[in-house]
Amino acid sequence: MKITLDVPGNLESQLGEVAARLNVSVTDLAEAAVRDLIGHPGEDFERVASKVLNKNRELYRRLA
Repeated sequence: MKITLDVPGNLESQLGEVAARLNVSVTDLAEAAVRDLIGHPGEDFERVASKVLNKNRELYRRLA
């Protein structure tokens, strides 16, 4: 599956810096972060994700 993300400039810079420091591509770093999150979802993430999904439900419905 291919996913496209719009990342704010400051976050994009930070992501690039961390990837460079770890000597991996930004894509590989993002994939590793997703794998880690899926493998070990925390209560905080689930609470925030649920809040965001509920808040933007109407927008997501219109985009579908």
